[in-house]
Amino acid sequence: MSTPKNHSSNQTQDLFAGIAVDAAKSAELTSEALPSNPNASITLNSIDLPTDKMTPVEMRATVSLAAIYGLRMFGMFSILPIFAIYASNNFLPKPNGLQIGLALGAYGLTQALFQLPFGMASDKFGRKPMIYLGLAIFAIGSMVAALAMNIEGVILGRAIQGAGAVSAAVTALLADLTRDENRTKAMATIGGTIGMAFAVSLVIGPLLNQWIGVPGIFAMTALLSLAAIAVMKFVVPEPLHSHYHSDASAAPAKLKDVLKNKQLLRLNYGIFALHAAQMAMFVVVPFALVKSSGMHENQHWMIYLPVLIASFVFMVPAIIYAEKKAKMKQVFVGAIATMFIAQLMFSASIQLFWGIVLSLTMYFIAFNVLEASLPSIISKIAPAAAKGTAIGVYNTSQSLGVFVGGALGGYLSHKVGFASVFIFCSVMMLLWLILAYSMQAPPAVKTKMYGLDEDAPELTTDVAETLKDKLLALTGVIEAVVLPQERTVILKIDKSQHGDETQLQTQVHQLLRG
Repeated sequence: MSTPKNHSSNQTQDLFAGIAVDAAKSAELTSEALPSNPNASITLNSIDLPTDKMTPVEMRATVSLAAIYGLRMFGMFSILPIFAIYASNNFLPKPNGLQIGLALGAYGLTQALFQLPFGMASDKFGRKPMIYLGLAIFAIGSMVAALAMNIEGVILGRAIQGAGAVSAAVTALLADLTRDENRTKAMATIGGTIGMAFAVSLVIGPLLNQWIGVPGIFAMTALLSLAAIAVMKFVVPEPLHSHYHSDASAAPAKLKDVLKNKQLLRLNYGIFALHAAQMAMFVVVPFALVKSSGMHENQHWMIYLPVLIASFVFMVPAIIYAEKKAKMKQVFVGAIATMFIAQLMFSASIQLFWGIVLSLTMYFIAFNVLEASLPSIISKIAPAAAKGTAIGVYNTSQSLGVFVGGALGGYLSHKVGFASVFIFCSVMMLLWLILAYSMQAPPAVKTKMYGLDEDAPELTTDVAETLKDKLLALTGVIEAVVLPQERTVILKIDKSQHGDETQLQTQVHQLLRG
């Protein structure tokens, strides 16, 4: 798919003939050979302008990998609304709040320790083998928890579950199976699947507890993990090439720069605090609902269902407004303020049924907005060449929050009382509010990626720098990265400046063709 190489006076000419081309990349992903004529001319109208439509292989990869995430996370989330009460009523000696909190949050610690190494190992040993290993470890941990006769056994099982940290490896595999211009869409599909799994699990979890009990839910989680292995084996396509992707994988060499970025540190603290508060809440709220209403924990789905529906109704227009009107910081800060108010309401009304319901509604409105907006802000702020590393640190911070929230929430509820848990969470949210208020507003940008022809010669450093400078000179381009080893060009484009997107695309492709 490349043009003749006898025009060597300009090294950028003919190096990028296959950039962002649906036909070429589709053939590459499906191993189908395209007719090749090295002397054929390439016109801008014929193949240069990309389409956002996914190929069948990309769609299959996205849906199947999203299903693997969903199967794994549904089982993890299903115990949240009922585990604390189960553990308190069914284990001897009766566990204290700290032990219950550790059982809920233990997987966060091991997940934080193993998810980046799993992703890096997949670069060396292969994506699918590492994902098989992680899902098998997760299934083992689930069965250990299912068969546990005491709280210590559940803590061990949950810790083993977290050690099967496949998220980074799955993300890397998705990057191998999708073209650059469709990767963000594929990642968003997975993110939506996780969010849906969380919402459904809060409603289904109490019903599952009624039908099969908590040990049954853990056993079901093991079966779902095995089902995920089957999906990986028989449904997920085989990548033709696996390599490092800056936008999807972490790189140790870039960790220092990411950890020194004050704007990213604010967001990392935010996701830590958000998930710490979430896990602390599930140590306390199930008990409070039973005590204040007399409702059995198996009936709590009747509370979570309307609360989640209401929160979704408020969340969607908030996110649309933030993106369309370039008001992301205002909506983001407003959601943190709402979360702060929700925590104060919990602390003041944790003994009152309707107070808890109203607090839950406020909580989930804020939580859903923040959970949806944080990845978008990370993408806008992170350096284009270190986006995957930034997301890896972000995910690790989230996992650590799960562990700390479970442990501290359990400890405080046991030693001081329910209200103290939410006072602690209020302090975390107030600090986050201060940090977010003082942060730089995320730029109104979108990222465009261009994959280079696999058959084209390698770029020299000088040519890459020259190309980068020319791309930065285009109207609307605020950041340009040329990655010769990954054969990728990444642009951040100011949505308020570039005007006609087709014209900009044409200018970019003309530069890439020399």
